[in-house]
Amino acid sequence: MAASFLLEVVTPNRLVLSQEVEEITAPGVEGEFGVLPGHTPFFSNLKVGEVMYRPEKEQKYMAVTWGFVEVLPDRVTILADAAELEQEIDVERAQRAKDRAEERLKHLSPEDREFYSAMGALERAINRLTIASRRK
Repeated sequence: MAASFLLEVVTPNRLVLSQEVEEITAPGVEGEFGVLPGHTPFFSNLKVGEVMYRPEKEQKYMAVTWGFVEVLPDRVTILADAAELEQEIDVERAQRAKDRAEERLKHLSPEDREFYSAMGALERAINRLTIASRRK
């Protein structure tokens, strides 16, 4: 069995990552899942969350926002609405987005059309801040 597989992460704007890795975990809509080389093929939806990938001994992280993942024995392809490697995350920008979303939510109720948009913005900002905090 192979010791690694190709991980490709693609957004509508760019190829975020194309790298041989030994393991990943990803935020599926039905729960987090892990993939090792030779994994049984499957397809899943992704939610906002963290993708951990291990290209050797070191764990690395990226933020993903919704999308799909295709798992094959020798390759994992993530098609995400947005994805940022941990070192790409602008912490000040993410903090401003979090503050704006929290301020919007103070004036909204679940009956308001904008409530769930603000909740989504808050979730994305918190996810980005969490991943950025992992930087060494």
